[in-house]
Amino acid sequence: MPRTAAPPVAPPSTSRRRTSASVVLRSVLEHGPVARSTIARLTGLSPASVTDYCSRFTELGLIRESEVPRRSQGVGRPHVPLDLDETQFVVGGVHVAVPYTTVALLDLRGRVVAVRELRHDGADSIGDSAGVGASAGAGAGADAILARAADGLAALLARSPRLRCLGVGFAAGGWVDRDSGTVVEHPLLGWHEVPVRDVLGARTGLPVHVDGHARALVNAERLFGRARGSRSVLHLFVGNVVDAAFATNDEVHHGPRSQAGAIAHLPVPGGTEPCDCGRTGCLQAELSERTLCRRARRAGIVEGVNPMHVVAAAAAGDPVAARLLTERAGAVGRAARLLLDVLNPETVVVTEVGILHREDCLGALREGVGDDRAASVIPSSFPDSVLAVAGGSVALDVLYRDPLAASPEAI
Repeated sequence: MPRTAAPPVAPPSTSRRRTSASVVLRSVLEHGPVARSTIARLTGLSPASVTDYCSRFTELGLIRESEVPRRSQGVGRPHVPLDLDETQFVVGGVHVAVPYTTVALLDLRGRVVAVRELRHDGADSIGDSAGVGASAGAGAGADAILARAADGLAALLARSPRLRCLGVGFAAGGWVDRDSGTVVEHPLLGWHEVPVRDVLGARTGLPVHVDGHARALVNAERLFGRARGSRSVLHLFVGNVVDAAFATNDEVHHGPRSQAGAIAHLPVPGGTEPCDCGRTGCLQAELSERTLCRRARRAGIVEGVNPMHVVAAAAAGDPVAARLLTERAGAVGRAARLLLDVLNPETVVVTEVGILHREDCLGALREGVGDDRAASVIPSSFPDSVLAVAGGSVALDVLYRDPLAASPEAI
């Protein structure tokens, strides 16, 4: 199997400066409005270094002084706190599922400024959510999908002419190689070795950063979500694609050619669903949204392939729909328990359509995990925007890791 070359190692002085810049901007993100003296105390950097980095970030337009100075205990010179400048920059986000692509603009706090969903059959934006993953058959090929995504981002930016885009983040399920910017394999889309970074970069004229959606959402949780501050985080994504990501000490594990987190074919004891790999009872085949919707159609609950229709039926009082959702959530909990035993993370975040919208599903998830670890398991922090956040967070993670390398095209 081909391997991508290892990235060049930065000189120690460059690496230290990048790390220092990152912790300063992260401090503003997490604590702003915040005084320079507080940043120095939080980061352990000298006041002079903090002032230097903050001056540079102000020049770049990433931070600004707060309008209202603060006095320390009411005496002395007032502190002028700093906060993120949310008026100048956004990042673009692209998430590709099977039936549709989500394009979005996110501000520097990871909040969705604008979003649009583009169906792969060429129709206009779809009117309701299709869950957290792929729920229907694909339509157009990779080139057409990426072209529509680039056009969709351009349309969103055209509506906000005062905002400049720092770059584009792309996320998808399947095997996504961050270093080469390639979707290596996505069987449900029929993609193989698609050079996403090159294609989107050429069409948008912006830097493009690419990663798998489970890893992207781990970064979103540690930057903007409830997992901020956790020393280790496991993210389990259960859509039609089922995969996982693990972060420890603020680093997401990728593995050779970014293959880490491929759990789709883990065997499920007692599983009965046939898998495309030729076996029966693989995790993805058992838990996918396609399987949920097929079971719901068989029970006469829904006619289509949108898992949110199953959620709506349960909300309307259909007991069979509620049972299908809670059974699935319990199975997700048992799968999470296996990963907990192996990785022992401090926090587990689960993105799954029932768990995002129903307390009984969250309860079934935690019951499946077991009482001893149930409190460490939480739903996604972004229930109404998870796919938009996944795409944008790929670019925001790059920004917060190396803020002084913000895109010269945008600056």
